[in-house]
Amino acid sequence: MLDLTGKTVAVLGAGRSGKAAARLAAHCGAQVTIYDSREAAGAVLATVEIGREVDVDLVVVSPGIETLGDFVQAFAQGSGALWGETELAWRCYPGDTIGITGTNGKTTTTELVRDLVEATGKSCVACGNYGVPLSEVVLYNMVPEVIALELSSFQLETVVDFKPDAVIWLNFSPDHMDRYDTVEEYRKAKLRIFENIDPGTPVVVRIGEDITEKGERITFSSEGTADWFLSGEDILNVDGKFISMAETKLRGLHNAENLMAACAVVKGLTSEIARDALAKYSPPEHRCELVAIIDGVEYLNDSKATNLHALESALRSQTRPTILIAGGKQKGLDYEPLTPLLKERAKMMITFGEIGTELAHIFSGVIPCQTVATLDEAVAVASARSEPGDIVLFSPGTSSFDQFAGYEERGRAFKSAVPRLTKTL
Repeated sequence: MLDLTGKTVAVLGAGRSGKAAARLAAHCGAQVTIYDSREAAGAVLATVEIGREVDVDLVVVSPGIETLGDFVQAFAQGSGALWGETELAWRCYPGDTIGITGTNGKTTTTELVRDLVEATGKSCVACGNYGVPLSEVVLYNMVPEVIALELSSFQLETVVDFKPDAVIWLNFSPDHMDRYDTVEEYRKAKLRIFENIDPGTPVVVRIGEDITEKGERITFSSEGTADWFLSGEDILNVDGKFISMAETKLRGLHNAENLMAACAVVKGLTSEIARDALAKYSPPEHRCELVAIIDGVEYLNDSKATNLHALESALRSQTRPTILIAGGKQKGLDYEPLTPLLKERAKMMITFGEIGTELAHIFSGVIPCQTVATLDEAVAVASARSEPGDIVLFSPGTSSFDQFAGYEERGRAFKSAVPRLTKTL
């Protein structure tokens, strides 16, 4: 365990990650104060005047706080070191770390890695950007042998010595342009996962991704030749068929790739072990989740699609006429690249939220578009315009913070609206 005896630590952010980091730092012997730029229930808070340096030995930043913002910099200028919560916790963790990043698919892959590792007989916890903060995990009475650590760009911004034992790089596409000035800044934050790895570290990466040559590369792809690839419904590797998607509850090309990546990274995994584990696995909520079939129309909740790449993945996976519901917060993303796929796969688009009018303006020359104010209205319109055999795909393509507290609340709102159709239509 890290020794912080006699050190002063400022933890920035009083959310779950910040509180967990504060408990961990105190456990390591530090004198800890939590700072937040807002009031947070249940936190012991102190305030700092922006522009005034705070003299501490270590600053630990929660991932939701902008590293280069005035709030963090007021501490960083007078501190001995600046770490993120992930860096602090990883220095206290004695087991094997499987780091998982990418723009989309991280959570599903993290869950799959956890279940597959456990199926091989080792204890594993899914944590980080998914589930519980790593700072909580290292304080467990029984610390797991392996962690499946989901890592966002926000967490990777503040790593220093972090060195995972294996890496999964799923994909990369523009996102979080409300936090980063350029796509390259976002990409550089993601690439920090490779900064300290050893030459022999397994790096599982999708074919075509332009990443570092560090590590021992293992490739996967649903659309071409790779170490792990898809043939029909079957996932194969160099030894032949490993598992069939039909033997799982996972659907779509994007989920096939998530599964390939997870299988490729787990030591000691056999086809038989994977088959048994995946028979019990259900995909995460809000990720192409079947909500209901009403009058022959399938309603899919993909509220987790908070960027263009996730929307594209969900739409590309559909093989039936699709009515797309999209919209939400304006994040400064370029949606024009969606045009060819939308023309090919969607019969109609219904837009809502802060970006709704803009989306309709971009795509109205390609397919029929209708803009509404709320998600409830969008569901009602989709129901009225759908026919038996259609799919109503709720895949927003941006974040939810214009109308909802998060993608989970947004997804639950969609799931709540769908059953009411049977009463109102």
